[in-house]
Amino acid sequence: MTALSATRVLGANEKLRVGVIGCGGMANSHVTSLLPIRESDNFEITAVCDVYQKRMDAMVKRTGGKPVKDYRTILGDKDIDYVLIATPEHWHYQMAMDALAAGKHVYCEKPMTQNPEQAKKLVARVKANPKLKFQVGVQGMSDDSYETAFKYVKDGALGKVVLAQIDYSRNHRDDFWTGEMDPDVKPGENLDWKSWLGPAGKHDFDPDRFQYWRRYWDYSGGIASDLFIHRVTRIIKALGLTAPEKAVGFGGKFEFAQSKAEIPDTLNFLLDYPGGLTVQLISSMANDTKVAHLLRGHKATLEFTNTGFTITPQRLFEGEAKMIVHQKTGGERTELHHQNLMRAIRSGEALRCDAELGMAGVVACYMGNESYRRGKIAHWDGAKQRVMLG
Repeated sequence: MTALSATRVLGANEKLRVGVIGCGGMANSHVTSLLPIRESDNFEITAVCDVYQKRMDAMVKRTGGKPVKDYRTILGDKDIDYVLIATPEHWHYQMAMDALAAGKHVYCEKPMTQNPEQAKKLVARVKANPKLKFQVGVQGMSDDSYETAFKYVKDGALGKVVLAQIDYSRNHRDDFWTGEMDPDVKPGENLDWKSWLGPAGKHDFDPDRFQYWRRYWDYSGGIASDLFIHRVTRIIKALGLTAPEKAVGFGGKFEFAQSKAEIPDTLNFLLDYPGGLTVQLISSMANDTKVAHLLRGHKATLEFTNTGFTITPQRLFEGEAKMIVHQKTGGERTELHHQNLMRAIRSGEALRCDAELGMAGVVACYMGNESYRRGKIAHWDGAKQRVMLG
């Protein structure tokens, strides 16, 4: 399928016009990063969309963008060059597919989709429209440490990598991923609840589901799709991985057992990749003590740090492996990720997190979640590109 309407042909110095779909906390975080660089990077936010009037009005005041209630109106605006999709996860796939069909470049927040089947179809559409740029919002990929690490791994600086470990934890006092309710929400008056639900299916209005949707399986993959997706994408990039052969997930509501949340507060994945390598993902919302982010090779260990990474030889191989320190360029910054997309649109710069990398992250997180939820080992069928349980 090709785009229904070709995107504008842009000169190197021509202003980009951006449409924002979703005006909640994530979108506001993006806008906070984008507003200071509007002039230097020559773009403007011309339209904003949300099904909750209060949020949309607030975003209009911040950006000066035109308010739009239906995202398809933004997609039909021939003057908009790219869209930011910053909605709950259950809308990412359909909005991204529609945006590409409308000839728009896309910045889609992570996870790219809710499941591998959606990801497969989205990657196919991206490939069918090579002139359109599709950036997945794993902004940590705008840190050069992970692509640089891959070069060392490929050159054998670590020996065979047998284990990678990485974490993302937080701590909460009484419950997790919740807070005060917005007293102004009035379904049917200032909130289109049916449109908010969209592809997730019918459900009576629940303020917790609306405001804290990451706690519910209908709209989110919880820790896996909100946090692990950031971490596992780094490992995938650093090791040149695609899909795991098998995955197991363990965890539960260990501390917040009475929470209304459907998702666990503690979750751990083991992902076995082809060629002999296990990736370990560690998380709890009840203890935020960090775990070192490591690539464990036979000859040396690579540790990612706030400033880049270090490679430290194993004692047995001190005469062969070398101590290496990498000082990163870039960083985990949303504005850098948008600037990369803008340069990709204007001059063809390679994207930092394209749709194929986005799919690799989706597959890993989905497999771990499916194993946890079903109590079975998840296997990847590479030929049919689907998850099997057993």
